[in-house]
Amino acid sequence: MSVTVEEPSAPVSRRGIWGWMLFDWAQQPFHTLIITFIFAPYFAAYVASDPTTGQAQWGWAVGIGGFLIAAMSPVLGAIADASGPRKPWIAGFSVLAVIGAVSLWWALPGADTRGVIFALCAFVITMVGFEFAAVFNNAMMPTLVPRERLGRLSGNAWALGYIAGLLTLIVMLLTMTTGDNGKTLIGIEPLFGLDPVAREGERAAGPLTGLWYLIFVLPLFLFTPDVVRRERASGAVLRGLKELGKTLRSLPQRRSLFAYLTSSMVYRDALNGLYTFGGIYAVGVLNWSIVQVGIFGILANLTGVIGAWVGGRLDARFGPKFVVVLTVLLLMLSSLIVITTSPTEALFIPLAEGSELPSIVFYICGGLIGAAGGALQAASRTLMVDQAEPDRMAEAFGLYALSGRATSFLAPVLIAWVTLATDNQRLGVSPIVALFIISLLLLPLVKQQKPGGSAA
Repeated sequence: MSVTVEEPSAPVSRRGIWGWMLFDWAQQPFHTLIITFIFAPYFAAYVASDPTTGQAQWGWAVGIGGFLIAAMSPVLGAIADASGPRKPWIAGFSVLAVIGAVSLWWALPGADTRGVIFALCAFVITMVGFEFAAVFNNAMMPTLVPRERLGRLSGNAWALGYIAGLLTLIVMLLTMTTGDNGKTLIGIEPLFGLDPVAREGERAAGPLTGLWYLIFVLPLFLFTPDVVRRERASGAVLRGLKELGKTLRSLPQRRSLFAYLTSSMVYRDALNGLYTFGGIYAVGVLNWSIVQVGIFGILANLTGVIGAWVGGRLDARFGPKFVVVLTVLLLMLSSLIVITTSPTEALFIPLAEGSELPSIVFYICGGLIGAAGGALQAASRTLMVDQAEPDRMAEAFGLYALSGRATSFLAPVLIAWVTLATDNQRLGVSPIVALFIISLLLLPLVKQQKPGGSAA
């Protein structure tokens, strides 16, 4: 498949490029603080009735949010392509994301049924807002730089995002989040009078995420050029829906696009499962504290910076498909090792009581997952550009979001179901490995556009 990528009509300024990349910087704390390392483990350990129930409830919430994103993103993307500008869509969903994030402050420990439902609904609203904003931000990417620079642009933006996640996580661990002794990681009382008993340090992850995003998304609106308006909104709706229907009907004939959407649907679902349940798993299986999970998060984000940066360079040299295959293999291996590790064994090998090896193994796997995940997500955006028609990029990334969310309920629901069926958190995360294997079987059918311009 040979694709002519839509090039920028005029050179985009350096601050325009940085404005676009800062979106990842602005958004990443949502993934780091809320989905993975602070709020999700807090919910399972303190808001839900017990960690196993909390893991299942969180899985249902992620699945519901993913279903909403899958149902709406291709339609909205098609409408945006027909009308033109992406920024109004980003602005609208940003408001939703910030409101939802701030609302997480009221997810109280030991909540009753109504409190648990409130916390999960606030999370779903936050998730929908951030994910839809990302759809339209991704669609701006190919209009900013020539094709040969897309891999580095995407890799640098993901690396920047991981740095933001790392910084905010460090700030929370050093100044807000407390261990069992009521002190932060450096042994001080939490700042701003946050109450350790009420777990206000963990709950502050929501407002901090919202405020951080509100500040750092501004350069995108101020400096990054947008697509020009094409027609009135009413015409855009009809045209967008018509074009979307045509695209969906043609998918079976577009083998590379269809294979890529299906493969990425599966491996991103598995990766999101790792991110979503990694902290919950560590709390429930290894009996880690939230502070220990936070240290684990620092390591994963640090390696994520390196992985995204290196992945961008490998993308530029070998193409995005090479990076995708390599990182999926690394993630599958890391998942297998995690599943075989518990407080009493590593790789199913029994250990002496009190051994630190399980925690060491988990830290190593966390580093590998962070590095591979950063490179995988950056390369996936570039590979999606290679499958898209240049004048329908928002629709393409809407389909990309659909492929990432159409079965986004699958990993969480499978994890929730297997966890409840076996009453075992270790067995509960085993479906992730199967999803990675399925995605690898589809990747040989995917074509990429080499940086030099030829199809591969």
